[in-house]
Amino acid sequence: MVFGNVVSSQRGHLSPQQSLNLANIYLECAGKAQDTDIALALCQHTEVSLFQAKKAVKHADDQTMRRGFGTAYIGFGRVLDKQGRISEAKTIDKKAEKLG
Repeated sequence: MVFGNVVSSQRGHLSPQQSLNLANIYLECAGKAQDTDIALALCQHTEVSLFQAKKAVKHADDQTMRRGFGTAYIGFGRVLDKQGRISEAKTIDKKAEKLG
C-alpha cells in the first residue's frame, strides 16, 4: 500500500455525524460511478461508515441523526438497485423503513 506509512485511517476517530457525512460522500460517488466494481467498493465503504456511525449513536435518541440514517439507507438501496444488487437493496430498504 502506497500510503500505509504516510496516511493512517482516521475513520475510527470520526464523530457519528462525520461518519454519516462520509457515507453520503461514498454514496454520491457510487451513484456516479460508471464502473460496477468501483460502485460496489464504494458501497462497501458506505456500509462500514453507516455501521460505525449507527453504533456510536445506538442508544441516543437523536432524531436528526435518525433521519440522516434513513436518508442514507434509502440512497444506499437505490445505488445497490441500480447496480443490479436487488436482494441487497431490499435488505437496505428494510433498514431504512425501520428508521422511519
